[in-house]
Amino acid sequence: MTHPNNDSTSKRATVYFEEDIHQALRIKAAEIQTSISDLVNEAVRQALTEDAEDLAAFEERKNERDLPFEKVLKDLKRRGKL
Repeated sequence: MTHPNNDSTSKRATVYFEEDIHQALRIKAAEIQTSISDLVNEAVRQALTEDAEDLAAFEERKNERDLPFEKVLKDLKRRGKL
């Protein structure tokens, strides 16, 4: 069976899922009429996008002053927030 994503840029990999995760993926794929591969590719793409956004935020804020956690807690207590 030829998968729609089987082109020169797609790579095959073996991935092992826990049984209940695999069952959920099969049901979800059938429900939305797509493949497990497409579901997994989209989930990984979203995770990598979130990572890239986090890294960009860290880079943007790298010159900000560090605040020790203990100091923040003490300030919150002092102001009656805790």
